[in-house]
Order: sequence, then C-alpha cells, then structure tokens
Amino acid sequence: MFRLNEITFYREELRDLALAWLALGIAFTFFLTPTGFAREFIAGTLDSGAFARTFVLSMITVGTGFLLHELAHKVVAVRFGQVAAFRADYGMLAFAIALGLAGFLFAAPGAVYHRGRITVRENGLVAVAGPVTNLVLAVVFFLPFLFTTGFPAEIARMGVLVNLFLAAFNMIPFGPLDGNTVKTWSFGIFAVVLGVAGLALAGFLLLF
Repeated sequence: MFRLNEITFYREELRDLALAWLALGIAFTFFLTPTGFAREFIAGTLDSGAFARTFVLSMITVGTGFLLHELAHKVVAVRFGQVAAFRADYGMLAFAIALGLAGFLFAAPGAVYHRGRITVRENGLVAVAGPVTNLVLAVVFFLPFLFTTGFPAEIARMGVLVNLFLAAFNMIPFGPLDGNTVKTWSFGIFAVVLGVAGLALAGFLLLF
C-alpha cells in the first residue's frame, strides 16, 4: 500500500497500473511501426533502433496520458468520499497488443472502480475528469512541439496525438467508456468535451 496525501494506492492497483502502462506502450509501438512489426520481424528487416525509439516515445506519452487520466478519475472519486482503485482488464490489454500487431488501435486497459454513495452529477464529474485531463495534457505537449526540434519535438507531437486520441476515444458514448456516464449526467458537457477532443484531433492531424 502506498499513500500520497489523502489518496491510497493498493499493491494490486500499482501492479495493474504498471502492467497496463507497459501493455499500452507495446500496443502503440506495434501500431506506429510504419510497415508493420510482424512483417518486418519475420522478414528480418526490423530496425531495432527505430523500434526502440518508438517504444520509448510510446511509454513516455502513453504512460503520461494513461496514468494521469486514471489518477484524475481516482482523485475526483475520493474527493466525493468514494473508495476507488484502478483494475486492469487483462483480456482487453492482450486484445490491444494483438490489434496493434495487426495495424489497428484500441485502448480499453481497465477502469477506476469506486464504491460508496454518489449522485449522478458526482459520477459524471468523476467520468469527465479523465478526458478533460487528457485535453489539458495535449495543450501542455503542444507548447514545446512549437518550439523544439529533434527527439523532444517527437515526444511533444506524439504527446498531443495520444492525449487527444484518449480524450476523444473515452468520450464515445458506448459501454463502459466515460462518454456514456457523462452523457447520462449532462448532454451539454458531453457534447462540448467530445466536440473539442474530436475537432482538435482532426485539426492537429490535418495541420501537422
């Protein structure tokens, strides 16, 4: 057990966070290997240096976006008097890695589960905290992207893309994703956050 101010992290939770971070880093790395990791590996043409560079980029950017997204859920839930902890979905993590190998991307590594008395509004705020955190991180990464070059610029660019993707993806109103909970609480806030995330992602891809 690890305690940070008023937030308690359990041993199993820290393990799940670490494994989810690693699995997502691997999945994003496979996805971003230009001509396909599996094909290059089998053909013996895989550039190990480029692959390692992509893995480091993925771990830094995906790690930051994923960890702070889940931490935001947990912090807000605890503020509302909930007992909250992250639990990884190992089946979905394996699925994400397999899809990355196939050239597709899907990220549903698990969720912060919380229990206790909570209102619809409070539950909506817990849910929207993650995507909003990713939007803030996208802005943080965008600033050095404009003023740096080389590897730092690569980190910044990927940080923007990853966080905009995480924000937009998690706001989809489907199943256990954050968008469903936010939409149940407030359609207006749901529409604004999803619209900002989707438009920002599309705009960044078109411009950069």
